Amino acid sequence: MQRKTFIRLSTSWAAAALLGTASMAAHAQTAGPILIGVPIPMTGPNTQYGDEVKAGLLTAVETLNAAGGTQYKAEFIDDACEPKQAVPAANRVVTSGAKFAVAHVCSGVTVPASKIYEQEGIVAITPGATSPLVTDTLNGHHFFRTIGRDDQQGPFAAKYIAEKLKPKAAAVLHDKQTYGAGVAQHVKATLDKMKVPVVMYDGINAGDSDYSAVITKLKAAKVDVVFFGGYYPEMGLLLRQAKEQGLKTQFMGPEGVYNQDLVDIAGPAIDGMMFTFPADFSERPENKGVVDAFKKANRSASGAFQMPAYAAVQVLDQSIKAVGADPKKVADYMHANTFNTVIGQVAYDKKGDLKDFEFVVYKLGTDGKRTAMK
Repeated sequence: MQRKTFIRLSTSWAAAALLGTASMAAHAQTAGPILIGVPIPMTGPNTQYGDEVKAGLLTAVETLNAAGGTQYKAEFIDDACEPKQAVPAANRVVTSGAKFAVAHVCSGVTVPASKIYEQEGIVAITPGATSPLVTDTLNGHHFFRTIGRDDQQGPFAAKYIAEKLKPKAAAVLHDKQTYGAGVAQHVKATLDKMKVPVVMYDGINAGDSDYSAVITKLKAAKVDVVFFGGYYPEMGLLLRQAKEQGLKTQFMGPEGVYNQDLVDIAGPAIDGMMFTFPADFSERPENKGVVDAFKKANRSASGAFQMPAYAAVQVLDQSIKAVGADPKKVADYMHANTFNTVIGQVAYDKKGDLKDFEFVVYKLGTDGKRTAMK
């Protein structure tokens, strides 16, 4: 992705400039704060992901509001990362009166919720849901992402496995859920195309506490690499139980397997685990002013979803300042234009998906610290 160089300004004004305030003079400002609905996991095991979205969104909103002009207000709603909470959470966005949303992290929640936003004409951007089903089944105009799709992430992971790890035998596991099964499917398909032997392709039940049976199968298959599509609770148990049973193999997963609680679950077995992850946009020199704003608010900018959430606010802000707060006009503008954001140049296809997104591979040490792999 191409990046633009920004003029050095003071921290607050640099962040405001990046948010697109230059277009303010061209259009009258909307009276009163614009409400943004933010349904995210605020309870349950995936709360960390909601915290990351909240940190990015609040930092963006506070920076914009401090700069003057159009003002924004966030309405946080708990979806618990539970598919059964998808429709109630989306309906709460509707009843709040919000016409814009930075909506959901988990794909299983996002798929049903997105249909409500489309029906109600609410412009929504997900900074975390990666399943292709989110946009492929919607056939809509109002739903967008600031995160890549699993059919971008999965092939990226598979190519790394094939070209860097070069296994003689690989296994692909998943948790039978929308996100995990989806990314696993794309990993397997790409490994098949690249002639990597996938000797085991199987699903496990999310929430189980004993995966000894699948570990036994992996040992019998003598796999060199195991890719698991799913979330960190199951990955942590797989790692720990594999070590307990003497299975020495390379485990890898998507961004959902990495969480600050993974060390507590897996213990020393975490050592060497690999995962694909959004690039650390906080390390980009042009984002220094934004990162300083995070630090000033005592927030981290380096997780998976902080910068995609920040970018979602940037895209909404730049669009609203260009055409006003009519959601239909904003959606039209988003489909037709390119945006300068903290994750780089953002441009959308007709489905509302990013034309490009940057993933990287990390490897964990025993202390849980990650190292970018090349």
